[in-house]
Amino acid sequence: MEASSERRLTCDVLVIGSGASGLAAAVTAAHFGLRVVLAEKEPVFGGTTAWSGGWLWIPRNPLARAAGIDEPLEAPREYLKSELGNRANDPRIEVFLENGPEMVSFFQDHTQMRWVDGNSIPDFHQTPGAAKGGRSVSVMPYDGRALGEWIGKLRPPLDVVSLWGMGIASGADMRHFFSVRRSPRSALYAAGRVLRHLRDLALRRRGMQLVNGNALVARLMRSALDKGVTLLDSAPVVALQREDGRVTGARLATPQGEVLVQAARGVVLATGGFPHDPARLDALAPQAGGGAGHFSAAPRSNTGDGLRLAEAAGALVDDELAANVALAPVSLVPRPDGSTAHFPHLVERAKPGIIAVTPQGRRFASEADSYHDFMQALIAATPQGSAPQCWLIADHKAQRRWGLGWTKPFPFPLGPAIRSGYLKRGRTLEELARACDIPGVTLVETVARFNTHAAQGRDPDFHRGESLYNRVQGDMEHVPNPSLAPLAKGPFYAVRIVPGSLGTFAGVRTDAAARVLDAQARPIPGLFAIGNDMASIMGGHYPSGGITLGPGMTFGYIAGRVLAGQPVTGLSQEENA
Repeated sequence: MEASSERRLTCDVLVIGSGASGLAAAVTAAHFGLRVVLAEKEPVFGGTTAWSGGWLWIPRNPLARAAGIDEPLEAPREYLKSELGNRANDPRIEVFLENGPEMVSFFQDHTQMRWVDGNSIPDFHQTPGAAKGGRSVSVMPYDGRALGEWIGKLRPPLDVVSLWGMGIASGADMRHFFSVRRSPRSALYAAGRVLRHLRDLALRRRGMQLVNGNALVARLMRSALDKGVTLLDSAPVVALQREDGRVTGARLATPQGEVLVQAARGVVLATGGFPHDPARLDALAPQAGGGAGHFSAAPRSNTGDGLRLAEAAGALVDDELAANVALAPVSLVPRPDGSTAHFPHLVERAKPGIIAVTPQGRRFASEADSYHDFMQALIAATPQGSAPQCWLIADHKAQRRWGLGWTKPFPFPLGPAIRSGYLKRGRTLEELARACDIPGVTLVETVARFNTHAAQGRDPDFHRGESLYNRVQGDMEHVPNPSLAPLAKGPFYAVRIVPGSLGTFAGVRTDAAARVLDAQARPIPGLFAIGNDMASIMGGHYPSGGITLGPGMTFGYIAGRVLAGQPVTGLSQEENA
């Protein structure tokens, strides 16, 4: 890369955005010899990925095959057909299925990425082609010290979800923390993790034992640096540069002034979609709260920059999806400065002793279903003209075991959350109902009906705990149903849930090579879109966990190969060019 006195940078590829998708494109292109600049608008790298669980949905991945789970390609095809309907005919689906396993192998073999399997994680739904496991991968923990001085540029874990900034991985790591009162071994494990984290805070002012999406971004950052990628932070894009209809670079607003980056081969948009773009939320997600009533857990800098840049270059946004946002239940956590943080409820809803009710005091869904399905059910149960909301309710035993939203389990105190109004408490269900403005008689009837069946391990109303996904999300040691237990003894607690998301699905129309398409469905020369800037290949459906990062990294890998002139499995000769 070369710099001149005119504040110009020249490179082969400019990637805009630093989540897993953008970093995957940058690393792949650099591996094949291209000069790559990656620009991030914030002072830290990682985007939404750094706050995520770090899971990717990659059917037929090499870790599953190594464990003997060697399903035919037709199996995930069948599942997607049953889940997506006509959207399964999208040619990008086939390219994703063919290249996903190759992407996993590439990053394992040529970068600092090290994977762990998700062979026990089932698909969300039990429709034809669904798998009991073997379609998920995540990332091994990573020592943040390996990033050197760049560790200060890694976005920390989401504070309201983490423990003093310490991420906790799903699986065995999280099970130990939930079992500190039941197992001396777990108590020792959790104490050791916390003590190491406190040592890191004292010495380095942040945790170094990275897990989940934080570890995924850190490994990708290290790989990008190793391959010579230039990482620019605090560098939002002002506008794309075009010459004779081709995108040739972009102007960046840096702390040192505006910089023109000239990219000989192309620009890749990976800015994270529009979860905090009020105007687009009003247009595309009115039922999910719109611009004023939608509370995404994604970083607030994800304001739809990539979509606007692409539209200015002649692109169209595909907004005719089953859902335009990746819905998630969120609670609003008050901060000392008067602002609120958005807590995504992804874990505790499925645990025994917890239910959700509408403001009318009635259940509306299986609480153990996926976050997206749960919110779709809430929206469907909300009277027209009313804002979707519900209350997540736990008895004392469940809250002390699992926590409830921002309020952590034993031994953490509940006083601050109660005093702030975040957590409602009642010695009886009637008292809790008054605190939440729920009809007390209805709430008591709802809980009584739920308790009667839960004691038998049944939920005839919403079939909670019948699917494998429901059971895996619950407590596998609890019988007869891992997801069901009565709310037996007060005090009782409640947290208000409002519409939120983990990101967005509507995005720029692209072809199977991740090239952005114009109004005539022709590729715009030099412009690519991946991650949440690309319209979801799932058509707004949510068939399994990891259907954002899986396709995101896969199409980042594909875009990097296409820009480097490398062949891509399943693409035509023209698309590979």
